[in-house]
Amino acid sequence: MTKVHPKFPNTYEESLCDSKAAVVLTVWKKSLLFNCDGFTVYNSDGHLVFRVDNYMNSPRDNIVLMDASGLPLLSIRRKKLSLGDCWAVYDGETQRDPLFTAKKNVSILTNKKSLAWVSSKKTVLYEIEGSYGQRSCKIVDVKRDKKKTAEIKKKDAMVGGGSFGKDVFKLIVEAEMEPRVAMALTIILDQMSRSY
Repeated sequence: MTKVHPKFPNTYEESLCDSKAAVVLTVWKKSLLFNCDGFTVYNSDGHLVFRVDNYMNSPRDNIVLMDASGLPLLSIRRKKLSLGDCWAVYDGETQRDPLFTAKKNVSILTNKKSLAWVSSKKTVLYEIEGSYGQRSCKIVDVKRDKKKTAEIKKKDAMVGGGSFGKDVFKLIVEAEMEPRVAMALTIILDQMSRSY
């Protein structure tokens, strides 16, 4: 059987922060805890770097992205009184001054490839294009002539050439973007694609 997670211990800082090259992460849409919904994320060495554990009974409008040891990195919260599907991302578990917000593109008249817009203090930073359902989308930097900063792709099995399906995929993060930010945007895309 092909392994999704070959190794375990490591911390976010040791495995991702000082990289000048693109970081390739394996995202598994499964929590490590029993009776939870979430994500488990490994680096290319097979070390756990991020996790999200949402208990089945808890509301899905407050999500915490944690490092391998369970320390909160980012909090992702749905904005309740907004038009459309809008999410705010905060540092750690704070609820003041969001780092950025992401809003789902609901207009059929504008860019049809665009899934969402990411902004900070009313300035658009990134546009997310493609299809999250097909695990084929990219995050582009609006200020840098739409330079790709991260990409979500299907992950193929090393043995047998098959695909893992939609629950296991690659998140390729370029040096210009923090991997935790790319993972937060991936979580937001997942939430936006669910039907409520």
